[in-house]
Order: sequence, then C-alpha cells, then structure tokens
Amino acid sequence: MEDPLAQTVRLEGARILATLIRTVGDLGIAEDAVQEATIAALRDWPASGVPESPRAWLTVVARRKALDLIRREGLRDRKEREATELFDQTAPEPTPEPSAAALPDDQLRLIFVCCHPTLAPEARVALALRTLCGLGVEEIAAALLTSEPAMAKRLTRTRQKIKQAGIRYRVPTAEELPARLAAVCGVVHGLYTAGHTRLTGDALIDVDLCAEALRLARLLRGLLPGEPQPEALLALLLLTEARRPARLGTDGEPVLLADQDRSRWDASAIDEGLRLLAGSLDRTGGQADPYQLQAAIAAQHAIARTAVETDWPEIVRLFDLLMSVQPGNTPAALGRAVAVAEAYGPAAGLAALDTLDARTPDEHDHRRLAIRAELLARTGRFADAAASMRRSLAVPLPEPDRAHRLRRIAAWELGGEKEGREGRRPAG
Repeated sequence: MEDPLAQTVRLEGARILATLIRTVGDLGIAEDAVQEATIAALRDWPASGVPESPRAWLTVVARRKALDLIRREGLRDRKEREATELFDQTAPEPTPEPSAAALPDDQLRLIFVCCHPTLAPEARVALALRTLCGLGVEEIAAALLTSEPAMAKRLTRTRQKIKQAGIRYRVPTAEELPARLAAVCGVVHGLYTAGHTRLTGDALIDVDLCAEALRLARLLRGLLPGEPQPEALLALLLLTEARRPARLGTDGEPVLLADQDRSRWDASAIDEGLRLLAGSLDRTGGQADPYQLQAAIAAQHAIARTAVETDWPEIVRLFDLLMSVQPGNTPAALGRAVAVAEAYGPAAGLAALDTLDARTPDEHDHRRLAIRAELLARTGRFADAAASMRRSLAVPLPEPDRAHRLRRIAAWELGGEKEGREGRRPAG
C-alpha cells in the first residue's frame, strides 16, 4: 500500500502540474519544479504535519522552484516576467485561456497538453502517463507493452526533442482536440492497464488507478460525444471493470474466469458497455478499430450466462481481427492462444503458443509460461506444467499472483489426476 502522505503529494502534485506547464510553457521546468516541491513536502510534512490545503502549499513551493529554475538557466524576458507573476502570491491565478473552457478537468487538460502533435504517438502516451500521475518507468513499460530500458530511452529522447525544438505547451483549442484524440485515448487506456499490471505489492489491482481511468474516459466521451473512439474506449473499460468484483478471492488471489461467480458481475456496467459499443460500431459502419475489437471480446464474456456458453470460436475470430490491425500486440496473441485452447482444445492452444516463442518479449514471458503451464496440465503433463510455472516465477510479481502460481504448482505435484479431471482453465 502507498504511504498516505506520499499519495497526497503525488495526487496534488499531478493536479498543479497542468497549470504550471500552461503558465511557464516549459515541460521540463514545470516537472522539475513540482518534483522539488514534492521532495520538500515529503521532508517537511512528517515534522510539521500535512497543511490544511496541501495543494496550496505545493503550488506556492512549486512556483518558487519554477522561478529559481528559470533564473538559474538564464531564461529571462517573457518567461521570467510570467514566473515572477506566479511568485507574487498577491496576484490572482492566471486567467485560463479561452480554449481551456472546453477542458474543465485539470487532469484531462494535462493529457491533451502533453499529447503535442509534433511528438510521435507512442512518445505522447508515455510522456502523459509519466506526468499525469507519476507512474514509474517500469509501470509505464508494463502498461505500454515494452521493456523498461526501451521506455527510459523513449522518455529521454522525447524530453530532448521538446527542449531542442523549443516546444511550448499550451491548451489546444476545441478545433485541435480531434487531432490529439488517438493519443489521449491511448493515455487513458494505458492508465487503466497500469491498474491491472501491478509489478509488485500485496494487491493485484490498483482500484484507484482504474477508477481514475474510468472517470477520464467518461469525461473524454462527454467532451467529444460524436467520436466513436472514446465511446469504444469507455465501453471496453466498463465491460472489463464489470467483472472486477468476481476476479479476486477473499485471499486476494485471482479467480479463474471459469470459476467466477457471474452474479457478482456489474450488470448495469455491462448494459452500458454494450450500448456504447453498439453506438460506436454504428458510427464507423462496422469498421472496427482496436478498442472496438477489444470491447467486442469483453462483450462475448459479458453476455455468456455461464462459462460453458461462451462463444470461444467467435472470440478467436475477434482476436484474429485485432491482430490484423495490431500485429505486434503480444497480450492479444496470448489471449488468442487461450481462446484457441478453449475453442479447439489445449493441444491447439499449445500450438498457438509455440508460434510466439521466438518473438515474445521477455517482459511478457512469464505470462506465456503461466498459460503454457495451465494448458500442459490440461493435457495431463503435470510435471511439465509445474516446471513451466516455476520458470514463470523468475520475475517480480504481486504477492497474490505469486501465491496463486505456487498453489497451482503444489496442486499439480500432489494431485495432478484430480486437477486433470477438474479441467481447470487458464483464462483469468
């Protein structure tokens, strides 16, 4: 669990960053100023207590740090005048730009600001996730399906480009919003994914992070109600979130999809998600994008009254379509292998996994090994299943996930025949 003091600092720091970026016009200075203010808070608050208004305290300190940084770097003239106004606490808050009226939420505004059109789409998403809520490089890498070193290099190159090109951050006008929409959707989806890809800790799901992503998705859809992409994104998040109450057992360990109590699924979220997906598909004339296809896969699970009634061949077909538009999507390829196993048997699923062995990135290897273990067990090869699952434990994992995998190994070693008769499924 995150320390409450650190959580307060992180959340409040993210909220003032958008205003500081807009006023200073320099991402690096704004980010450094907020970081220094955060360090000061973590140093001072344990002794003096959390101030009555943490945001006001952080804002004052961050403004002073921004002014110091501007003076230190010799960025005089206009920037120093603006920073001096920030430093003057008797002056009113800077008047929001007219374009900011279309973006009433600070967090959503910050995402649009970070998704500058001169940056590559993947760079925009990574940058926004870093500045939005302070996600670590390893968390962003896990959410965006890449390695930690590659993500670190991407963020470094992005900051260098911003500095060299003199990119000034400002809130986009209403007319400019659609051009940034794809990257903004990617940020919200990445934020939600980060909530489900915890690397360590005592919980598998970061509920607060998922809730924030859902909130932003709703705001985004309300901001651009005629656009199919945010509509499909919200549908995907709702259909996925609807199953969360049944995904974890009382011990916090994952409950396999076939074993979940479907009466605990959120029926209202499913209904809303299905309506949004249908509306989004109507707007595109049935030409599905990745969010629509992922939402359609989630919908197949949602409409099945029991695990046995799931239309697995249709899910395989949808995964094939998804991989045709996103050929490098490793999680989709792993999901397809599971669907193939459900539709056509574990041997077919293992064959699908075999095609991934040579190209599955290391950071996804533990998932592939865990899926392989489950499929091997379903074919009666319990010793091989236990060995594959043990190999999946070579990377850091949240404690409930590690405990679940160890429990599966023990079951295969001690009661393999029983496991085989039960026919446990790898889909989670």
